[in-house]
Amino acid sequence: MSEELNDNTSANEEKLHNITSLDGLYENWFLDYASYVILDRAVPHINDGLKPVQRRILHSLKEMDDGRFNKAANVIGNTMKYHPHGDASIGDAMVQIGQKDLLIDCQGNWGDPVTGDSAAAPRYIEARLSKFALDVVFNPDTTVWQASYDGRNKEPITLPVKFPLLLAQGAEGIAVGLATKILPHNFIELLDASIAVLKNEPINLLPDFPTGGMADASAYNEGQRGGRIRVRAKISERDKKTLVITEIPFSTTTGSLIDSVVAANDKGKIKIKKIEDNTAKDVEIVIHLAPGISPDVTIDALYAFTDCEVSISPNTCVIQNDRPRFISVNDMLTESTHKTRDLLKQELEIKLRELMEKIFFSSLLKIFIQEGMYKHPDYETSANFEDVLVVLNRLFEPFFPQFYREILPEDYKKLIDKPMSSITRFDVKKTDEQIKGLESEIKQVKQHLKHLTDYAIDWFVRLKEKYGKDRGRKTELRTFDKVEATQVALANLKLYVNKTDGFIGSGLKRDDNVELAGECSDIDEIIVFREDGRCLITKIQEKVFVGKDIIHVAVFKKNDERTVYNLIYKDGQSGVSYIKRFAVTGVTRDKEYDLTKGSKGSKVLYFSANPNGEAEIINIQLKPHAKLKKLQFDEDFAAITIKGRNSMGNIVTKYPVKKIVLKSKGISTLSGRKIWYDEILKRLNVDSRGKYLGEFDGDDRILIVLSNGIYELTGFDLTNHFDDKMVLIEKYNPEKIYSVVHFDGKSKNYMVKRFLFENIAIGKQTSLISEESGSKMLLISGAAQAVVKVEQLKGATKTPETVELNLADLIDVKGMKAMGNRLSAHVVQTVTLMTEHDDAEDVPDPQPDSVEDTEITITPEDKTVADVAPPADVEVNTDVSPVPYEPAEDIAAEPEKPSVAPIESAGQSEKPSIQPVESSEKSVESPTKKVDFEITNPDDIDIDDRGQLGLF
Repeated sequence: MSEELNDNTSANEEKLHNITSLDGLYENWFLDYASYVILDRAVPHINDGLKPVQRRILHSLKEMDDGRFNKAANVIGNTMKYHPHGDASIGDAMVQIGQKDLLIDCQGNWGDPVTGDSAAAPRYIEARLSKFALDVVFNPDTTVWQASYDGRNKEPITLPVKFPLLLAQGAEGIAVGLATKILPHNFIELLDASIAVLKNEPINLLPDFPTGGMADASAYNEGQRGGRIRVRAKISERDKKTLVITEIPFSTTTGSLIDSVVAANDKGKIKIKKIEDNTAKDVEIVIHLAPGISPDVTIDALYAFTDCEVSISPNTCVIQNDRPRFISVNDMLTESTHKTRDLLKQELEIKLRELMEKIFFSSLLKIFIQEGMYKHPDYETSANFEDVLVVLNRLFEPFFPQFYREILPEDYKKLIDKPMSSITRFDVKKTDEQIKGLESEIKQVKQHLKHLTDYAIDWFVRLKEKYGKDRGRKTELRTFDKVEATQVALANLKLYVNKTDGFIGSGLKRDDNVELAGECSDIDEIIVFREDGRCLITKIQEKVFVGKDIIHVAVFKKNDERTVYNLIYKDGQSGVSYIKRFAVTGVTRDKEYDLTKGSKGSKVLYFSANPNGEAEIINIQLKPHAKLKKLQFDEDFAAITIKGRNSMGNIVTKYPVKKIVLKSKGISTLSGRKIWYDEILKRLNVDSRGKYLGEFDGDDRILIVLSNGIYELTGFDLTNHFDDKMVLIEKYNPEKIYSVVHFDGKSKNYMVKRFLFENIAIGKQTSLISEESGSKMLLISGAAQAVVKVEQLKGATKTPETVELNLADLIDVKGMKAMGNRLSAHVVQTVTLMTEHDDAEDVPDPQPDSVEDTEITITPEDKTVADVAPPADVEVNTDVSPVPYEPAEDIAAEPEKPSVAPIESAGQSEKPSIQPVESSEKSVESPTKKVDFEITNPDDIDIDDRGQLGLF
């Protein structure tokens, strides 16, 4: 019995020993699956930049290549013997390769990645390898082969690609546990960068997208994880009611972009009348704006709320040495370049061996025939191949030193197989010439191997010359300014407030005691002031409680230093009334801030919000008191310094206030807004970035001149957009004289004019030059004395001459529509702006042969042209680029007036003598300027009945 138990126990232990846990199986299976997906499906190989399916398609195309197009269906069928995943995946991959217009010549409808249209069925479209692919992708002698999945065929492990193909095409794939996203780069820039690598020069690759658009690659991070690139559509303003999108961001289509614009319109983010898709060969999406909508603000809103701007996160992951590797695009290009250099070396070594073999056999055949070995008795009487080998080896023995290697039996076999007819017709002289040519080629190949780097550089140069045409950069690289959504969101909601009960929101229309507080967007923040002296900022909602006794509600603008709040409040503990002026910039949302001293029972007596720092005059009426002789007085907020919201303020009066009445509205106490133009971002700013344009206020405008001679005036709103072809931007001064040199397309003469810009309506474009075909503005200057260098051909002999002309001496100030005077009586070759002066010193005298005042007004009826025109056979050079005007020195500004005004008194007979003085320590604060004062008449100082320091 015990033996049976022992046997059963042993059997059970053996069964348990053979059991594999289920979790172990899944772990192994999943790891195998993940490895397979990563290595054999989703991630490209660093050597050739191809995924397995792409490599098999190209190998199949090469296998079928006869110079003619093949049906895509046939290519797919042939590829299936290498790729075990069905025809659908092969067809999709083939279409993607074809759409990149690099490796495959396509015929038929292959779809359009810009519009998102799919390709026709594989039976209707055709393909063949491009000449570029045949040159750089294939070489069976340098290819490493492996058996196909079923063992019936051979396929390449990687193709010997001699070009950074992966960076040119880009790649995207999702595997198990990792993904790859490699952006496409410019063909020519990749070749230039490869040349730079071989020259040990630094490189910095940035993406270039086939869809064009604009890209901010400042955070690209060489394509590695954590990097980001922002891509924008190219939007232009056709007129004030129409926008046109001509290029779209990478990874979008015209259809998806239009859908995003329609969705933004439906949500109220933007307001458009209609949108049209006129895309054919080129992208053209026309957006018609609703009446009263700013095109500049709409452009920013399109970038903020639609697919007109997308953010792409690259992740350069490749397969190297049978494992995934994360690598930067610069390192990837470096490795590709060195790989190309190694492949070129292999090809040269293979070619060298082939040339030497040709010389070897030609020399062998020559000796065999010249020495008559084929007629030797021993050779003719040999019974078998072994005897022939013995005889030939003996006959060739004296010539062994001439050969670079040992003569093998197969070499003798080739000699024996030569037909007698070719032996009898053997031409020794021709053979010697061929050997000489082969020796010359060998010498050249050895030279290339000795200078392999130079040979590789020449290889990339030849590729650029042969295939670089029409492959320039399509995506414009720029730095973008961040679009604040709150600044461009359409105010599509009405904000209501119930001041008594303390509710605000967009859904209070049916409540009692509700007032319309203004318009806002659904992403705005709202600032609320209450009678107890507290304020808070909260998000716009349908209905939210913010506290009872609301005195003011408005849309909050973060970091707005120009909106100034004027406040008078009574302290709840002491009963003293305080006055203060402050701005609210950055705050914490939904946190209450106390604007008073914080005492219980404090109350706001007067409040006003001033968007441009206005300071009104108010009349304060006091309650009767035995010690008071005067029960009312005026207070000017201009005398109060603007401070922070936490400041206590100045004492207005210690006595109870009966009433405060607005006496007169004030003007802004802030200086003009200082505006700069950032030439990189092409936007206005107040952050001291770029070119300083000046202080702007009220109706001030900005003058813009384009390279085509068009000018316009615009406001100084920070949301304005500016044309890339702009050559001059500055604050508009109607008194400033400008000089322009232009070429008139009608008379074929170079003309000069001096004029004042007319004060036209904002947004209206007006031409400064003739609208005749061929007319061109060469340069514009706002200097009082602008000097140009003129290269001209003088006299009948056309003698070259260079002169310097002062434009102010050539013509007086005329009307803006005048054509002006001829710049020179001779044939002008080029005109270049030399110097600009604001005075008449150090400028050359006018040339005696320059044409004096001959004013021509540009009108349709005008038939008059200048007297002398260049001969028809002389080419007119109009390639001189306009030079934007930059002032030599700033014009001195008027002395700034003090921002603090004295308090007037009823008994004042004379104004106090107050003079601004220089001081290192400023006692009077202002948002924009500080001035100290010296009181020259101390007797005028007195204390009024409010306990305030005053001037009398």
